[in-house]
Amino acid sequence: MTARLIDFQHADEAPRWRAINDDVMGGISRGSLQVEDGIGVFSGETSLENNGGFASVRREPEPFDLSDAAGVTLFVRGDGRRHQLRLYTEQLPQGAAYRAIFEPEAGEWQHVTLPWHDFEAVFRGRRLEDAPPLDPAAIRQVGFLIADRRPGPFRLEVVWLGRLNS
Repeated sequence: MTARLIDFQHADEAPRWRAINDDVMGGISRGSLQVEDGIGVFSGETSLENNGGFASVRREPEPFDLSDAAGVTLFVRGDGRRHQLRLYTEQLPQGAAYRAIFEPEAGEWQHVTLPWHDFEAVFRGRRLEDAPPLDPAAIRQVGFLIADRRPGPFRLEVVWLGRLNS
């Protein structure tokens, strides 16, 4: 059994998430996370207008020491679009994150496995070449982002995010 780090079946999970969309840079994309029947739903619409193109949500900061894990795993149902799981640490400057890209099949529930080597340091969509590798003991915040350069609606359903055992 996977140890669950975030479980949307817990009633207190929904208010722990906030949206950060491209309007911070002049864009008009919108996204949010709502909980529907115990499922976290990251949904909205991306727009490429005004140099936009991304929508994201972040969970309130909470330390996660995953030093004994091989990565993370998610149970999701996607829309066929490319999504990102983002992990934030104090290893990187503010606004930078470690991202792993995943593209779940549209309409099918599936487990997505993201080992630590799948995560790369990025800032505003660009790789940070000189960044240190992700330290799993230093994770302080988790988020989802969509920035696949495709305008239109998106929907990613997440039941839980858990520890990938070594």
